[in-house]
Amino acid sequence: MKTLILLLLVFAASCASDIPLVNVGIDDAYYIRRMQKLALRPALTGAAYQWTCNGEVVARSRDYIFLAQTEGTYHLAFDIVDSHTPYHCETVVHVLHEDIEYSPYISAVYEYCPAPGQFVNDMPQYEDGDTYADILRKVEESIVGTNDVMVSLGGYGGYITFGFDHTVVNVPGEKDFRIWGNCFYESLDPLRKGGSAEPGIVMVSYDTNCNGQPDDEWYELAGSEYHAPTTMHGYVITYHRPDPDRDIVADRNHGLTDLYYIRWTDNRGEEGYMAKNAYHSQSYYPKWVTADTLMFQGSLLAPNGEDVSGTGAYFILYSYPWGYVDNHPNDEAELNSFDISWAVDRNGQPVRLQGIDFVRVYTGVNQYCGWIGETSTELSRAQDLHIIDNQTITP
Repeated sequence: MKTLILLLLVFAASCASDIPLVNVGIDDAYYIRRMQKLALRPALTGAAYQWTCNGEVVARSRDYIFLAQTEGTYHLAFDIVDSHTPYHCETVVHVLHEDIEYSPYISAVYEYCPAPGQFVNDMPQYEDGDTYADILRKVEESIVGTNDVMVSLGGYGGYITFGFDHTVVNVPGEKDFRIWGNCFYESLDPLRKGGSAEPGIVMVSYDTNCNGQPDDEWYELAGSEYHAPTTMHGYVITYHRPDPDRDIVADRNHGLTDLYYIRWTDNRGEEGYMAKNAYHSQSYYPKWVTADTLMFQGSLLAPNGEDVSGTGAYFILYSYPWGYVDNHPNDEAELNSFDISWAVDRNGQPVRLQGIDFVRVYTGVNQYCGWIGETSTELSRAQDLHIIDNQTITP
């Protein structure tokens, strides 16, 4: 009978980095911490495979990543289902509590790529000579841990990517994480739940290759508008750096100082402009970016803004029912919480993820509402809902 060589690949802190590489066969037992991944990659091949955990089938692939939310003893069995070279082996995984308590909050920011917007270069503050690394550090200082300083993603497509110091486990039937924004409701029409909703779409990724970097496949969390006929998937927009020789045309009656400030084009053959308003005079184009164009892509939600005054004096941005960041006030905890089970692949098909290691949020609407400016998602904090912290701020 062939000898099964089981490669136990353990990378980075997110994959129990203190466990040594094992390549001499499967051990009788392994010891890992909760919410840390144990990557099992058998070298032998066969017609079919099956992994069971405590008697329940958990995977039918050759490779398997074990992940557990709670401490305990887990009995794993691996079978190669093959008429010529069948194989069966068993091991026990002991899941222990972490030595240092996990933080329920963001631990690292991996990317900050805002689209142009009226709060860009202000949230966070750009200073002369700042590089991308400087800006990324400022973003981390704003939203990591219990810090609670708002950062802006700019217009449609602008995004941020962050993670935790552990894998956020997908717990069936429960919301898994929460994100804070700065939305508020206005009082004129409370039944419609409108005000300053600037919905951001959420993407998630599972660190399948266990390298601690957000370079695996991304999945969109399908919110209430994902299947709506007004939502466009595969949308691409390109922003163009302002032409320094352009003619400046203002609309002082509506607080706009430069109507044709930043030009954009998209893959639908449409184009438009992001105007500059009188309330934000700094550059709206990220000053640390040297490229003359910025391109973003993803799902595009229908505009949610309405000029209820009819004169451009009063806009209401209505909230979508659920599933988006900065879409409901922070005291609406349930509406600002997200379920990993909402994940869909690029074809819109549901996927089952054991957990997620990275979260990406991007502005989901391309609209300009007069003196209010572009719709731009803002956020200030995120929390794994499965970890309780006595310092949790609920509003």
